[in-house]
Amino acid sequence: MSKASGKGRRFVKWTLGIVVVLALLLAAYMWWVVERFDTKTLPARHGQVDVELFAREGGKHPLLVGLGGSEGGNPWASERWKRQRERFLDRGYALLALGYFGTPNSPEHLDRISLDGVHAAIMEAAQDPRVDGRCIAVIGGSRGAELALLLASRYPDIRAVVAIVPGSAVFPALTDAMTTPGFSFHDQPLPFVPMTWGATPDLLVGNLRGAFETIMRDKAAMQRAAIPVEKINGPVQFVSAAQDEAWPSKEMSDAMMQRLKTHGFRHAAEHLVVQGGHAEPLDEFPKMEAFLDTQFKQACR
Repeated sequence: MSKASGKGRRFVKWTLGIVVVLALLLAAYMWWVVERFDTKTLPARHGQVDVELFAREGGKHPLLVGLGGSEGGNPWASERWKRQRERFLDRGYALLALGYFGTPNSPEHLDRISLDGVHAAIMEAAQDPRVDGRCIAVIGGSRGAELALLLASRYPDIRAVVAIVPGSAVFPALTDAMTTPGFSFHDQPLPFVPMTWGATPDLLVGNLRGAFETIMRDKAAMQRAAIPVEKINGPVQFVSAAQDEAWPSKEMSDAMMQRLKTHGFRHAAEHLVVQGGHAEPLDEFPKMEAFLDTQFKQACR
């Protein structure tokens, strides 16, 4: 055996050894993060939200509640969303931009967000003299769509939902540990689909869809955590992405449409499938506007 080949083999052994040590250190760190996370105490500012109401003068307008996704903050109040916000105002709606985490007066993370706190803020905005409190719809994207569907399935005063790239169940919080649900009701954590160690490799390489597909194989957990969309008191529009890289929004929307059919849902329900990735449905707001105009606003008259 030559000196060169001997050195090569030693290099490979050292490299493999370093990789194994790093993997063990990473696993130990992740275990420590999970074990030390406080799953009992509700997060700071639990139940608090930040809101901004946009409404024109002259009569009472149906209220749309805009919910952002995992980016946090209050995107519907931002300059980026001003154009679409103005389009809704031009069509005769009032719009409540609601930030439920990642804002100065809300929890830092999407962790056990209080449905009660969000609903209370909506009801307070509904008292504004420019708002028709009998006609409230929610529109949310991604984790915000999960929230929109959860709200509407529990509070009958919400009369319509537009769920953009939605989830069909309650999923883990966006914390380092991911050992709590994203949402709570009456200060109690909702049943959720737990993150498993089997999804860790996908999370480490940024394959979000792969991680969600892994945890969604737990059919019992999916059933326990499923959003009871059949309880929604009004029309529902699902807008999914056929090539969604974040999570299988098309497949989950299909499942929710089937659930509505199975339960004999008596309101209008529509599933719009958009070709492309997770953000692609944001180009389809005219179709969402048409759905709201025909299935929600007219019914409020």
